[in-house]
Amino acid sequence: MSKTKSETVSETANETMSGAEMVVRALQDQGVEHLFGYPGGAVLPIYDALFHQDTVRHILVRHEQAAVHAAEGYARSSGKVGCVLVTSGPGATNAVTGLTDALMDSIPVVCITGQVPTQLIGSDAFQEADTVGITRHCTKHNYLVKRIEDLPRVLHEAFYVASHGRPGPVVIDIPKDIQFAKGAYARPTDNQHKTYRPVVSGDIERIRAAVALMASAKRPIFYTGGGVINSGPEAARLLRELVRLTGFPITSTLMGLGAYPASDQQFLGMLGMHGTYEANHAMHDCDVMINIGARFDDRITGRIDAFSPGSRKIHIDIDPSSINKNVKADIGIVGDCAHVLEDMLRLWKGLPQDVEKPSLKGWWGKIAGWRARNCLAYRPSDTVIKPQYALERLQALTEGRDTYITTEVGQHQMWAAQFLKFDEPNRWMTSGGLGTMGYGLPAAIGAQIAHPEALVIDVAGEASILMNMQEMSTALQHRLPIKVFILNNEYMGMVRQWQELLHGGRYSESYSHSLPDFVKLAEAYGGVGIRCDNPADLDAAILEMIDTPRPVIFDCIVDKMENCFPMIPSGKAHNEMILGDAAEDIGAIIDEKGKALV
Repeated sequence: MSKTKSETVSETANETMSGAEMVVRALQDQGVEHLFGYPGGAVLPIYDALFHQDTVRHILVRHEQAAVHAAEGYARSSGKVGCVLVTSGPGATNAVTGLTDALMDSIPVVCITGQVPTQLIGSDAFQEADTVGITRHCTKHNYLVKRIEDLPRVLHEAFYVASHGRPGPVVIDIPKDIQFAKGAYARPTDNQHKTYRPVVSGDIERIRAAVALMASAKRPIFYTGGGVINSGPEAARLLRELVRLTGFPITSTLMGLGAYPASDQQFLGMLGMHGTYEANHAMHDCDVMINIGARFDDRITGRIDAFSPGSRKIHIDIDPSSINKNVKADIGIVGDCAHVLEDMLRLWKGLPQDVEKPSLKGWWGKIAGWRARNCLAYRPSDTVIKPQYALERLQALTEGRDTYITTEVGQHQMWAAQFLKFDEPNRWMTSGGLGTMGYGLPAAIGAQIAHPEALVIDVAGEASILMNMQEMSTALQHRLPIKVFILNNEYMGMVRQWQELLHGGRYSESYSHSLPDFVKLAEAYGGVGIRCDNPADLDAAILEMIDTPRPVIFDCIVDKMENCFPMIPSGKAHNEMILGDAAEDIGAIIDEKGKALV
């Protein structure tokens, strides 16, 4: 008979059970409600144990890479650990892309992999792969369990490692004989790793020095990343309070969008290669930079020796290896964002009254001049849908709804970051560090599982969506009304853009030949297909997509040759951005008339 969750969790220590049953019991004890996976011979004992309970719901995906991306979407939208179960050999190797994606974007995932019996390890047995060796460099930590006595500790320890400090993926490789073996299960009273003790509270003297430096700044800027979101809602709340209290401008990485409200006047937009003109110029010209939970990624810094050359830099990060790794920090603070921000806020409020606070009027005036260039301007059209316009209308028509956005990777991803506005954390899920095409559809599935009543939209490109299109079957099987909003320009758009700007317009293999009819493809899966190629029809088509209570593929035919601007060319500094023609025209008019806004 199946046990309820309360009955299962309340049972006490030292029960004898199989290794497979231990896996399921540990998931239950950790409060896991959803498990993304794909069965195979080396994990069938675990699948059999899942069959005999009803508290952990298994979500059958169609590819193991998608299982990890779905777990990422689930984790990022819910704040919980995402869980994955795959078989040995190709099951584990298929998961590697997702694990690497989770590592680079600091997403807490526990991935359980099957392995051949211990006596066959190293014999090139059927569906054997050195999973621990293969995943060593794409996980935060991994385990090969060779003794049943170690399994309960490892299972619970993995959740601690995945979710504490800088989050990341953890693999537990369990040979089949260990799954059959009997042993004593007891939930450990202490799940911590015996040597892994991440620092959460920052050094108070360094924080005091950082606040003093902030108080002396004339041209300060906050630069925030995904670490603020990973820290939890309290970190976002404290960040908002500190930013408003200081009056400083703030910008964000791609991964940090939503930690600070995009609608707030102090927010300058996204930073980096396709960030806003004002954010990048402010970063270049600032005198004090406060980096909170970002890692100075190369897509942010551009050319390192020209990155914010006149600034003194404060860097707050829970990962000590990130401090001084890419950019030297004048004040490095190791700690959790929420803890450090709490101290920073208290010290800022306690500054003596005779301490001169920064006068920011001139700085904000300069920023207003950069903002006046209207860097996201584009030339509208009555005959063809501009991708920027499509996203503007998507933003307007989803306003006020409980919405979660995922993306694939390419031009559409950058346009989504520019034109969709996030006022809350955990609403934006995209592949930042690895740039994984095929991420968005399974991530949307994970987000929809976590938030069944919400509107979940995957903003996609026609090339990227095909990487994991098979997951439409997963959406249909589990009745998940996700929406796939394809900006279809019939090109691998970002590849084509670089070929145009950097390779003389030689579009080598970037045109998407032989595309499917996406409407018929949606219908073939049992979903709903919508196509729109006329700007006048776009609003009605988007509303139809939103109101359809089933999975939808929306084929939005957009301008084939539109480029994504602004853009910092490779090897250039932040003050060497390329603007689109429309933005340049507006800037020229402002410069000519001397009407830069102050």
